[in-house]
Amino acid sequence: MSAAVPRPDGVAAVTAVRPETAVLALLGDHVLDRGVAVSTVGVIDVLGNLGIGEHATRTALSRMGRRGLLRTVRRGRQAFLGLTEHGTAVLRDGQRKLDGEIVERNWDGRWTLLTFSVPESRRADRHALRTHLGWFGFGPLRSGLWVSTSAADVSATLAELDLLEHAEVFRAEATSWTDPARIAAEAWDLPGIAAGYEDFLLRWESRAFEHLDELSRRVLLGAEWLLVIRRDPVLPSVLLPQDWPGTRAAEMFRTLRQGWARQAGELAASALDSIVDE
Repeated sequence: MSAAVPRPDGVAAVTAVRPETAVLALLGDHVLDRGVAVSTVGVIDVLGNLGIGEHATRTALSRMGRRGLLRTVRRGRQAFLGLTEHGTAVLRDGQRKLDGEIVERNWDGRWTLLTFSVPESRRADRHALRTHLGWFGFGPLRSGLWVSTSAADVSATLAELDLLEHAEVFRAEATSWTDPARIAAEAWDLPGIAAGYEDFLLRWESRAFEHLDELSRRVLLGAEWLLVIRRDPVLPSVLLPQDWPGTRAAEMFRTLRQGWARQAGELAASALDSIVDE
């Protein structure tokens, strides 16, 4: 995570997270499953408190609309943002990540193996599949072979990309000389993931954001946590180095997030004009 970033208008941005990630964190807290749409101006103002300019926010909202995550609801001259069905599914998945464990505590020792071969003519689909597999906690072990310690069902993603006939899935256990910890170290960049958690701890232990209100802090905290955990496959403790920093980072994240919940909710109610989203 980077420190404050100077902006042309002289205001110091407090975050280097993408505006889209900040929007997702905000809407996940204050729109998801509430049956409301919130004012575009309000979203712009909230992100503005994080040093994210209006143009950057509007560009992000437009991009998210084109991706089918958001839709615009108009009431007179005011524009409100509502979640699409796809946007709701994406945010629910994100909330599961935010609320989920950092270490798998009930691993049965079995692996999910996924092998695929996608024609060169479908390079974009191959890239999309790799991105989705990473989000589901898979790591690349060999060319065309990805592994996971969970029993994640990726059939819907394969079907969506029309790749079911190009992939095979197996459940297996490591045997003989195969060391599960070595497999984990080869499939995932554990030092890089650990460094992300260490940076997160350092950044938030410094209390560098005390000047921000609770809503801004909670949005920033959630956005940065999403960036950190998206790289983490959530492995069993037996496969992780000792003193895994993800555990400490998760404890701090939950403590801070819960501590700001009430005040953030009150500030959001004031900052985000809303309407019933039918």
